[in-house]
Amino acid sequence: MARPSARLTVLSGPSGVGKGTVVAEVRRRHPEVWVSVSVTTRQPRPGEVDGEHYHFVDAEYFDWLVANDGLLEWAEYAGNRYGTPKAPVDEQLTAGAPALLEIELQGARQVRVRAPDAQLVFLAPPSWAALVSRLAGRGTELPEVQSRRLALAQAELDAAGEFDVVVVNDDVARAADELVGLLTAPPPSRRSARNAAERSAPE
Repeated sequence: MARPSARLTVLSGPSGVGKGTVVAEVRRRHPEVWVSVSVTTRQPRPGEVDGEHYHFVDAEYFDWLVANDGLLEWAEYAGNRYGTPKAPVDEQLTAGAPALLEIELQGARQVRVRAPDAQLVFLAPPSWAALVSRLAGRGTELPEVQSRRLALAQAELDAAGEFDVVVVNDDVARAADELVGLLTAPPPSRRSARNAAERSAPE
């Protein structure tokens, strides 16, 4: 593996696209990659380990983190809050190593504002039908709930253009390797990025 650059990379994408599965494959195939562990106010699910899957905290501590600029980003989903602790990410980048975040679209937009040099990667399904099949395959939700989830997933897919790179999750191992390749690639200079944008601009 090439020596990685100290860069923050964010992985996001629609619900059901397999973000967690790809990140787990990254951990398995490339254990040297550092992945941020989010904090959450929700209760642990069976099999989840505090400090490995999430840092499980109470609402009061989460409030303290927000008030003291302790979170790089945070959002609320289904009555629970989730956020990225800022200090461990800063420590990783200061040490000269890359940091990987797996977060939702709302959080990715916050990171774009707070860390403009971050690399935003959008994980996309191979097709809309594949995403619908994954979401419907859970089989634990009422039809109206599934309809809302599909509408949200479509809105999230429409946001792909806000990201720097799109990785298609047609094969978990391949997607994981592509993500690691993006982590190890040197960030483009501002000049080369501007030139590339000018070349791709419509006449």
